[in-house]
Formats: sequence, C-alpha cells, structure tokens
Amino acid sequence: MCLISVVIPYYKKKPYICRTIKSVLEQSYRKIEIIIIYDDPDLNDFFFLKKIIKNNKKIRLYKNKKNFGASKSRNIGIQHAKGNYIALLDGDDVWSKNKINLQIKFMKKNNLLFSYTDYKIINNEGRCVGVRKVKNYLKYNDLLKSCDIGLSTVIFHKSIKNLIVFPNLSTKEDYVVWLNLAKKKILMKGLSKQLTSWRKVKNSLSDSIFQKIIDGYRVYKIYEGYSLIYSLYRLIVLSLNFITNTIKEKSFINSR
Repeated sequence: MCLISVVIPYYKKKPYICRTIKSVLEQSYRKIEIIIIYDDPDLNDFFFLKKIIKNNKKIRLYKNKKNFGASKSRNIGIQHAKGNYIALLDGDDVWSKNKINLQIKFMKKNNLLFSYTDYKIINNEGRCVGVRKVKNYLKYNDLLKSCDIGLSTVIFHKSIKNLIVFPNLSTKEDYVVWLNLAKKKILMKGLSKQLTSWRKVKNSLSDSIFQKIIDGYRVYKIYEGYSLIYSLYRLIVLSLNFITNTIKEKSFINSR
C-alpha cells in the first residue's frame, strides 16, 4: 500500500475544516498523510488547528510567513508531499469514505498519472444542490470549451508534481494547470462516481461571476497566449458552457 499525500490550503475555513479533515481521516484507504498550509496572518485559527490536530502523526501543519493565497499555498504543500500520489482538497470540501481507495484502484488499473471524478455541489449547510457529471476523458480542445475538472476531486502521481504549479490567480488557477497538462499530453481520465462534495460558499471568490470572467480572460490571453479577439471568443464559449452545466447540475437534482 503506497502513501497518499493530501494537500489542504487553509484560509478562514473554521466552520468547515473539522468536517474536511474528518472526511480524510475516515478514508477506507489508511496510508495517508495530511499537509495543511496555514495562509492566514491572523493566528487565532492556527492555534485552533493545532488543538484539533493534537498529536495526530498523519497531519503536518505549516504556517506561511504571510498571506500567499491558495495557489502558492498548494504549491508549497505539493513540494512538502512525501506520497507516491498527491490529492488536492480545499478546506471546506469533503470526501466520501471510499474516495481515495476507488480512485487509486482506477488509476492503477488504467495506468494513469492524473485522474478526477464526478462531484456533488453542496451549500453552506451541507445540503446537495447540484451534481457535476464530468467526461471520462478530456483533451486540450475539450478543456478549452469548459473547465470541468473539480480541484478537490484530483489525484496525481508524484512523477508529474513539477508540472502541477498553480499560477497567481484569484480563481481559475486550476484551469491553467489542467490546460498545461493536456498540452503536455498527460492522459486525463475521470471516474464516473460522486466521491467529493464541493461546497459553494456565498460571497466567496469562487462564487464571484465577475472575478471568474476576469480570470477566465487572463487564462486565454496571458497563459495560453491567444490574441485579444480569440481570448474574448473563448471566454464567451466558456461562459455559455458554464451556464449550460449549471442548468444540468440543478436539473439532475430535480429529476431524482
């Protein structure tokens, strides 16, 4: 059984972090380490985390010298990871009990360096408000149209950790990474099981449509190097697919 590293950046997630950590510690796959990167200048939550972690040898807590943001915090966590595989998890999301076990089996069976899964969308109270069904196989041209990979569903092999470098964006930072991997012909396959619950928190950066539009444009213009006109075109396509996917997410719940 190989070691799995779980990287969690932390910034003002106190209402949710205990449930997040618990969902990792209760995994049916037992050989894990949790790496928490504390990114808040306010140290109140740091001492709170130290208290709930206590002497748990599976958890390592690192404190940034200043607020770097989620992207750089993830990069720091990935470099600290000792596992054969590295899983990404935000501090307010949760996993189902068999998430790691099923996904690692899926990756080994298909000889994958990178995988993702379907996921549920939950609100502040933990109630499911949508489901995101993802394609089983994604190439660069697929991702250009729609960023369908949920960050907290991702597991990748340590051999590509140097390719997983998140840029300094408020949102869509993961989109840049997935596009880069696709360009480098890394096989990206999805497991069609809802193994993660992604929390949609009101008034957060991830909930800001305006910020997503700005960062979406930056992805195409700055990181993909497209022209102004083509970047705007790609942004329109991305936005339309986002609306379509949002409708599908809600309709899936209504049809149950």
